Amino acid sequence: MMLGVRCAGMFAGQANQSSAKTSSAKQHPAQGIVIRVDVARRSLEVSCDEVPEYMSAMDMSFRFHSPDDVKLLKPGTKIQFTITEDGKSMYAEKIGVATSAVFESEPLEADGLTALHKALNPAFAVNEVMVGQAVPDFVLTDQVGSAIRLSQLQGKVVVLTFGYSRCPNPNYCYRLSNNLALVEKQLRGPPGRDLVLLTIAIDPEHDRGDVLAEYAAAFHADPRVWHFLTGPVPEIHRVAAMFGMNFWNNEGLITHTLHTVVLDRDGQLAANLEGNQFTPRQLADLVQSVIDRR
Repeated sequence: MMLGVRCAGMFAGQANQSSAKTSSAKQHPAQGIVIRVDVARRSLEVSCDEVPEYMSAMDMSFRFHSPDDVKLLKPGTKIQFTITEDGKSMYAEKIGVATSAVFESEPLEADGLTALHKALNPAFAVNEVMVGQAVPDFVLTDQVGSAIRLSQLQGKVVVLTFGYSRCPNPNYCYRLSNNLALVEKQLRGPPGRDLVLLTIAIDPEHDRGDVLAEYAAAFHADPRVWHFLTGPVPEIHRVAAMFGMNFWNNEGLITHTLHTVVLDRDGQLAANLEGNQFTPRQLADLVQSVIDRR
């Protein structure tokens, strides 16, 4: 999607001035995770990757030219764009949604199976929660045997992901849980005051009792802040479906998609990050922006 398109009917002199201004502007290709879109102020906040020889990875705000430029963007969307320095302003131009998935066989297979499942079972897609919608309540059991009800966490920002202790690929479940550990460390405050972390076990028949406690201990999870949750398989599937996440048990190994979810203080979906192509710092930037909402 191209940005900064000017009126075709401008006078020749105006066109020449615009051309000269554009040619003198400095431009840099960039990518990052959308943190906030403010259409009224024409402002786009992005947690940017490093741009070699230009800037370190950081959270930055940019102007944009038209609401149409950002109509597909939501918090957590991975984008590619061009940074244009125009006088005292920095614009995001040529914005495009980048892939957020991984290209290894397991998530690709899970994505394909999920698409087939949605086609054969339309209720699966209907039950998926969209950004800005309230997340239905659920109750599961954590690593110390406490019942954790989602509705009891209102007033706090919740970051939620899925995993299982026997996952053989460190870039899948371990990476997503490690992201949560690093976010909790970076945003550390009084335990459980503003932030709660949830990791939902997608192998609940194995990950329960002492096994679940050991899984949580591997990440030094404080049960006041970070709950590793288990429950009946049908209930885990129901909760996963809320976020478009699906999984299948295949002879002891689980094929699954990758999702990291952020809920705001009102229990509404603030972001749903697919895949693992984002950094812990970018996730922390996103979570901090949700914590700071008033």
